[in-house]
Amino acid sequence: MNIVQGNSMARTASLFLLLVATAAAGAPARVDSYLEAPRVAAALEQGRAAELGIGIRKNHLLAVALYCDAGTMGSPEGFFRVGRLLASGPRALRNAAVANAYLALAARLGSHEAVRYYDPKVENAPIGDGCGALAGAAEIEGFDLDGFLGRQAPAKQRIALFIRNTAHQYNVDPRLALAIAMAESNFDAGAVSPQNAQGVMQLIPATQARFGVTRPFDPEQNIRGALAYLKWLNTRFAGDWRLIAAAYNSGEGAVERFGGIPPYPETQRYVRRVLHFAGFSSRARADPAGQGIVGRGSAGHPAALLAVASARAPTAGSAAVD
Repeated sequence: MNIVQGNSMARTASLFLLLVATAAAGAPARVDSYLEAPRVAAALEQGRAAELGIGIRKNHLLAVALYCDAGTMGSPEGFFRVGRLLASGPRALRNAAVANAYLALAARLGSHEAVRYYDPKVENAPIGDGCGALAGAAEIEGFDLDGFLGRQAPAKQRIALFIRNTAHQYNVDPRLALAIAMAESNFDAGAVSPQNAQGVMQLIPATQARFGVTRPFDPEQNIRGALAYLKWLNTRFAGDWRLIAAAYNSGEGAVERFGGIPPYPETQRYVRRVLHFAGFSSRARADPAGQGIVGRGSAGHPAALLAVASARAPTAGSAAVD
């Protein structure tokens, strides 16, 4: 090792220790706060299922992508898990320099565990576009929705079954409704977001009032309100699942203003997750015609996949609220 390398490594180690020390005082409150955010908790839980093969086949790349999504929503635990897998996961996945970068981010947000996996002998790599590159490699295969649901707690399975059985009444494809419930709260009837979105489908008070939801923590009423909203969005956006999911996340006004998926990174990641959970692989979404994912059918008839396109849009802007 030469002097320049030694000094560089020392600076890297010092920076990491400084990040840990700086984050330490307020860490517990920040970690707890972000872990309580329903979309963050959902992504962490789904990432764990992919990492351990709970209900679905093990997919470490998908686990990393979901953990990274949780991190970009503000979760130190999400970035820590990315770093941990890249530092100590399957050999083909390991990348010490990139692992260090995510572990440093986790420490900066308040993760004390990150120091256990950080390698001070390795320089931090630039992260670049964050989760984008990870997601593309992770989603080549479709998601086993039934397998995942089969390993959920009985209460969550009952909620999922209600969504599946009720969606047809609203002319909504059950796959889309289930995927949105997964992305929003992972079927948690008591979930409350920092923006006061509530219940299984994370309806904000304005949407509750709009669709007659008076008991947002009653899962059946919450789901019926969300299905009514999805039916309305289905009509407004001609059955294009990309735009329906984007509007559910950022509002129909934003989708119309931008003429497509808004350039909010959080919305782009949300649409990507929803389409993947609904069963569409990244290969299936790569339609050069760019016609989008369009559902068509009547109550009792699942939507047909007519054409598909990538859920990604150019990265810019800031994340929208619920």
